[in-house]
Amino acid sequence: MMDIQTLSKQSIDACQQCVTDCERCITECLAADNKDCIAICRDCADICALCARFEARGSAFSKQLHALCAAICKACHNECAKHAEHLECCRICSESCKYCAVCCEDRSKSDS
Repeated sequence: MMDIQTLSKQSIDACQQCVTDCERCITECLAADNKDCIAICRDCADICALCARFEARGSAFSKQLHALCAAICKACHNECAKHAEHLECCRICSESCKYCAVCCEDRSKSDS
C-alpha cells in the first residue's frame, strides 16, 4: 500500500487532470448537443475541483468527499464511454474519470 503523502498527491493530480478533461469534453459535446454527457461532466469537474482543494488543505472531510468524487467519476466514465468510439474527447474523459475514481476510492479508504 502507498504511503499517505503519495496517495494525497496522486488524488490531487488525478482530480486536476479530470477537471481539465471534463471541461474539454463539455466544450466539444456542446457542439455535438450531447446533453447527457455535458450534465455529468459538469458535476464531475466541479466535484473533482472541490476534492483537490479539500485534499490540498488537509480537510477533515476529505475522505468523505473522495468517496463521493469516486462515485461521480464512475458515473461520468460510464456516460463518456458510450460516446468514446465516435468522440475523442469522450474517450479521453472516460479514461481520466476511470483513473480518478480509482485514486479517490483508494484515498477514501486510506488510514489517514
